[in-house]
Amino acid sequence: MNALKRARRSAEKAGVSLSEWEGEFLDSVSERVKEHGRAFGDPELGAPGQALSAMQGRKLKEIAAKAKGEEPKRRWGRKKPVSE
Repeated sequence: MNALKRARRSAEKAGVSLSEWEGEFLDSVSERVKEHGRAFGDPELGAPGQALSAMQGRKLKEIAAKAKGEEPKRRWGRKKPVSE
């Protein structure tokens, strides 16, 4: 819960506007954690005792990085093309 709140506050403080989807994501995950103690239904999606699944955790990190003004990390090991 703290990580969700921290991501939203840091985005607001930095003046970074979250997309509509990102705002809905933070709201819905917060509600599910409050109601069920975790934000995912399938125990295969996350570790025991964790509130977020692996993918939810990844998205939260992306939102937090966006709020800090950091460039998003590339997925699947793709690298930027080398400039000549």
